[in-house]
Amino acid sequence: MLCWRRFSFLVILGFALTIFSFACTNLNREATQTPQRTATQNSDKPVISSIPPQTQEIVKSTGDLYYPPRGDVRLVVISDLNAAYGSTDYDPEVDKAINLLPFWEPDMVVCNGDMVAGQKLSLTEAQIKAMWSAFDDHVAAPLRQGNIPFGFTIGNHDASGAKGEAGDFKFQQERDLASEYWNDPEHDPGVEFIDRNEFPFFYTFKYKDIFFMSWDASTHRIPPEKLAWVEKALASPEAQQAKMRIVIGHLPLYAVAAGSRNKFGAVMANPEELRAILEKYNAHTYISGHQHAYYPSHRGKLQLLHTGIIGSGPRQLIDSEINPFKAITVLDIKFDSPELTTYTTYNMKTLELVDYKQLPRFLTGHNGIVLRRDVEYQDLKADEKAVCVSKLGEKLCQNQ
Repeated sequence: MLCWRRFSFLVILGFALTIFSFACTNLNREATQTPQRTATQNSDKPVISSIPPQTQEIVKSTGDLYYPPRGDVRLVVISDLNAAYGSTDYDPEVDKAINLLPFWEPDMVVCNGDMVAGQKLSLTEAQIKAMWSAFDDHVAAPLRQGNIPFGFTIGNHDASGAKGEAGDFKFQQERDLASEYWNDPEHDPGVEFIDRNEFPFFYTFKYKDIFFMSWDASTHRIPPEKLAWVEKALASPEAQQAKMRIVIGHLPLYAVAAGSRNKFGAVMANPEELRAILEKYNAHTYISGHQHAYYPSHRGKLQLLHTGIIGSGPRQLIDSEINPFKAITVLDIKFDSPELTTYTTYNMKTLELVDYKQLPRFLTGHNGIVLRRDVEYQDLKADEKAVCVSKLGEKLCQNQ
């Protein structure tokens, strides 16, 4: 009897060990065959251990940095990186933004100009080249190393298009050296060009089903011959067959920041003409910089993303008591969404989310009203419309 019990015990034990071994084998097989999920595969945050140490440090310092749900395409939008004239230094928020890119895992970074601190006639060739070298160290090289395409537009501090009385460019040297930097194969921004004949001033490129146009809005006027190029490019099959069209330029169409940014010369001189062209060819969004103030808005059918600054000198919104802040926007595009775009914007000092619904419902810049992106003109109350009309007149207060 005792032998039978021992035999039964050994049989049961052997069976249990076999089951355990089989289970462990399957677990190991699954672990080797199933890759660890990352944010590029779903809307979960990336695994902290999978991102660079400097990114981990920033993320951990926030406690719980918000990770937005992904769309079909994700852009991270930055603007106005520069500091004082001739500077080769960058504010900490610039390095912070670049170091956070592995957390957000963008498909592309879009920059709305002022990457360096030019627009000063006394700057020498050596000084200008030193600025571009510093930009490369802080921004462009990390993007190349991370295989992140960089779509950008030229700002007034990069290569101003301002002209003198004779019609020549006042900052020709800066324009030549900016072109030299960007046309160096070592500085390839990694985008899929469609037309690069006048790169980096006027060019088009694409990513998946999105058509991008970058125009030279480093000054307030685009010459008539270039507007002809704009129309031709937007009418092209590459543009019209895309699911979305985005235009990027440094100066905005309408003013959103107070003070010296709310005047002629700090915005495009012919905003209604430009908006009519963009709407004619169903451009969805115009992304701009220069105002140093974040304000997501629209006028008529055109979405207007006034990008926040990550460099020096954030500015206050018009008629707003909100303190100026530096900002970065994660822009997710979902092709089957009615809104198409979703903005997730962070205060670059604190990395807290910026709720755009806490921003003014509309702004009355000197050249026309813009409405916050979730507000329609018919939503405005009678007293709100009256405020605009009293400041700007009836014509500039129509959001048609």
